[in-house]
Amino acid sequence: MCIKPSNLRLFGLTVIYFSYLTLGALILSKLEIGKERQTIELISSLKKEFLQRNEGVQEDDLEQLIVNVVLAGARGVPVTRNATGDSNWNFGQAFFFAGTVVTTIGYGHVTPSTEAGKMFTMIYGIVGIPMTLIFFTSLVDRLMVPTTALLHYLARRLRRHNHFRVQCIHLTISFLTLLGFFFCLPAAIFNYLEDGWGYLDSLYYCFISLTTVGLGDYIPGDSPYQQYRSLYKILTTIYLLFGLVVMVLILNIFYEIPELNFGNMFLLKSDEYIPKDDTEGRFLISNRRRSYGTSDTTQHPPTNTSDDSRGSYEA
Repeated sequence: MCIKPSNLRLFGLTVIYFSYLTLGALILSKLEIGKERQTIELISSLKKEFLQRNEGVQEDDLEQLIVNVVLAGARGVPVTRNATGDSNWNFGQAFFFAGTVVTTIGYGHVTPSTEAGKMFTMIYGIVGIPMTLIFFTSLVDRLMVPTTALLHYLARRLRRHNHFRVQCIHLTISFLTLLGFFFCLPAAIFNYLEDGWGYLDSLYYCFISLTTVGLGDYIPGDSPYQQYRSLYKILTTIYLLFGLVVMVLILNIFYEIPELNFGNMFLLKSDEYIPKDDTEGRFLISNRRRSYGTSDTTQHPPTNTSDDSRGSYEA
């Protein structure tokens, strides 16, 4: 039995993909395990010093207190703040949480603790995630108008270059715009506003958020005495929404360049799903692919070339 070329390429991609995951795990383990051990040793030392200074405190009681503090912190409860500090569920924080749900960023630093809250979050996501996709698609559709106009302008000014090179220049300009206005500039703002954030930390936050990785280790507006915290959270949510729109726009521009769309190499062709003599089925798949904007190499079914049929097509 002959193995199809697309399946061979898919097998190779699978090997490369899992090799990439393995490489990432090895590198991250090498980079982070030393810091983790240092932190564990530091905490153990601090616990011993605390118990020595407070002989009346039992070690088991201290361990239970630490566990409770850790669990509370995992849910975003401000255990180290003053009791009069802002709630994690004021309007600004709740708006920020809603944005991370519908965009699937999902930082996880603040989560609902009630049964009703968990149920509502699931229903809210079921409705909100598709709505967000529609919203993003509609905005990207509008943004493609000036973006396409820029491409046509470049094509007129760079007539000596082939179309592929012009498209690459257009993609580079779009990517640099994204990098400047949605990564570098916001990172500088977060670096200024957030205590303890270096510029790399801020840039890291922008990348983790706009790629929807959402690790949750850096969250803007969560410092103990953040001024205008609610407004800050709302503005951050708006930044994330429009940043994600521009990310989708850049991906759309990238996929408009066939030479760079390597994903097609691993897709099964339409002829592999149906017998070669099923010309009607091939024609239906051809039209379906054309409706999605993908390239089509299948042939149309033979048409009746009789005078009657030709007259009906002309009509």
